Amino acid sequence: MSNLRALRRRVLTPNVRETQLETRGFHVKNAAAKHQLETVGVSFLQGYAYAVEARSADQAVEWLETVPRSFRGFAYEGAGMGAVMLDALTGSGKRLAGLLTGEGARHNYMIYVGVGWAMARLPRFLWPDVTAIDPVLRWLILDGYGFHQAYFKTGAYVRDPAAPHPFSWRGGSDRYSARAIDQGIGRALWFVGGTDPDVVAGLIASFPEHRHGDLYAGSGLACTYAGSVDEEELRRFAEHAGPHFPDLAQGSAFAVEARERAGTTIEHTHLAARVLCADRTPEEAARVCIDTKPAGCDGGEIPAFETWRQHIAEAITSRPYAQKGAVA
Repeated sequence: MSNLRALRRRVLTPNVRETQLETRGFHVKNAAAKHQLETVGVSFLQGYAYAVEARSADQAVEWLETVPRSFRGFAYEGAGMGAVMLDALTGSGKRLAGLLTGEGARHNYMIYVGVGWAMARLPRFLWPDVTAIDPVLRWLILDGYGFHQAYFKTGAYVRDPAAPHPFSWRGGSDRYSARAIDQGIGRALWFVGGTDPDVVAGLIASFPEHRHGDLYAGSGLACTYAGSVDEEELRRFAEHAGPHFPDLAQGSAFAVEARERAGTTIEHTHLAARVLCADRTPEEAARVCIDTKPAGCDGGEIPAFETWRQHIAEAITSRPYAQKGAVA
């Protein structure tokens, strides 16, 4: 049986070469940034492999908890994708549900993002039933979908920013779906641009203006969660954001809260919270997200998830520092 699980892992797990910057044609800022981003990719695939090879969700979580703290969230993201792929293959639906209980529940943001990766790879009839997922947080699934498309279909989704990509799903408003996908594309731009704030800002500028806010929100999440930038680079990125700085700050606060709730806060989390979240500690920035989260009702053209994002952006940028110090 263990041999069968190992075979399943080899057959289902993507090749690690797909995460290398040269393979993807992404910008290389320096050796350290390259190593950081490629380690993120390796960690993602490690988590994916754990999800499809483990005897149970509990064993997968046990393995996931051995991944170094800095990269554990990415492993859980990969596990989310692997769980959905395995569930689609077996028709059970048990692996994803199991991951979202116990210790894995602390990483639910990242697991939901991984679900979107799987949806990008699976035919529509094998997509999971997302209507059973928290109506506020399930929009993170489309963040994962958008990230996947920009990461693996960079020509269509990044190099040709005006190209239309219609999308429909059962999770909520189709009109808002494009915005949630843009948030994932923005997160991927941090990787496409090799963590170079000038390159990433240039990529965002190539998109139609009405998309910049969501793209900066996604990039704000990535520059905080994945990092590989110093204080001066974070401040420069905030300058590039200009009127979209509140979106950048909202994405950063999201990333801080994701690390705080999962117990994976690292030194860079403190730096990003200070620079992009108005001189807050990670605990304070996370508290803004927690205190403004809607009760869970959804519906209409403006989902509760978007209302939440707006409230976070307003609260995070309410201090004078956010208007002066963070973008000075």
